[in-house]
Amino acid sequence: MANNSTLDSVFSNRTGQNSSRPSPFTEIRENPLKTYLLGIIISICGNFLISISLNIQKYAHMRQSQLGDSRPYYTSVLWWSGVGLMGLGELGNFAAYGFAPASLIAPLGCVSVIASAVISVVFLKETLRASDVVGGALAVVGTYLLVTFAPHTSTHITAHLVQRYAVSWQFLIYLFLEVVVFSILLYLYKRRNIKHITIVMLLVALLASLTVISVKAVSGMITESIKGDLQLTYPIFYVMVVVMVASCAFQIKFLNQAMKMFDATEVVPINFVFFTASAITAGIVFYQEFQGLALLNILMFLFGCLLSFIGVFLIARDRPKIKTENITFIAMGKIPGRKCKDKVQPEAKSNAYGSLAAKLMCNKPGPQDDS
Repeated sequence: MANNSTLDSVFSNRTGQNSSRPSPFTEIRENPLKTYLLGIIISICGNFLISISLNIQKYAHMRQSQLGDSRPYYTSVLWWSGVGLMGLGELGNFAAYGFAPASLIAPLGCVSVIASAVISVVFLKETLRASDVVGGALAVVGTYLLVTFAPHTSTHITAHLVQRYAVSWQFLIYLFLEVVVFSILLYLYKRRNIKHITIVMLLVALLASLTVISVKAVSGMITESIKGDLQLTYPIFYVMVVVMVASCAFQIKFLNQAMKMFDATEVVPINFVFFTASAITAGIVFYQEFQGLALLNILMFLFGCLLSFIGVFLIARDRPKIKTENITFIAMGKIPGRKCKDKVQPEAKSNAYGSLAAKLMCNKPGPQDDS
């Protein structure tokens, strides 16, 4: 018993956690260093695969556009290979959440920012600027601070714990506000046809907060079940599975639309900023991961957020557009002759050309022009 108290004291001094003031219904456990490293390595590999997948999907859209292919993008084998890599990367992130807190894993999305910038320059022939290098360095330093000063404790995620978190007043308020904001953004995007990258990325981020909550819940309950404490018989487990699948599906939908409309080096950094903020907020509100965290840790964590966000801003701002081949065409407004406003396409039941068939001489001067 004395040994446990000593270990708790050492762990509290090392991480800044106040072990004497745990969350009302959480059971805090220590995560050995090897567990943290495993979660970090898995998350880094997963984010690297995600960055590759996003650029593959972007390349698929570019190729279809340049070839003039009018088929839907989801008929492309290349696009589906990108989706497959994204699924594999997300699976890695899913596993990582089972080893460490969400606020520790989410900032590692910086790997996607750096990797996507490099891949875009090498394979998509986008321009690498000095601000990209500076921004990448700041993002890496900020991520290091985030990982270092994030809460280093985790909880045993059980079905009873998830149920109590789901009906807590702070989460219910957070969920209500999220639904309201999401509805407003969706109205602007769909009804008002405002296709701004910020609106699309905010839609993805709001869905991502639910994804983080459900992924950590499902991953934690599976982990506890593997250890012998079966959690798969509780309805809350399947509720979280449905939330996880639905939120991931709509995330992919909106993210793919963003990749189709904007450059990969714009979408990935902005997605990192919004996703990180959303995941950290979800961890604070739902899992109360910052409960008892020392003030110094909080300030350094926020400073790390600031550095990471400045870094991705430098990478994302004023990105040059991808160069596409010029397609030679003749603008209809530049054809010389009279201005004809009638239909020019062939009529369905006639071999002649439209209502202009009787006016073939409309571009040729004749006696009628003198009158």
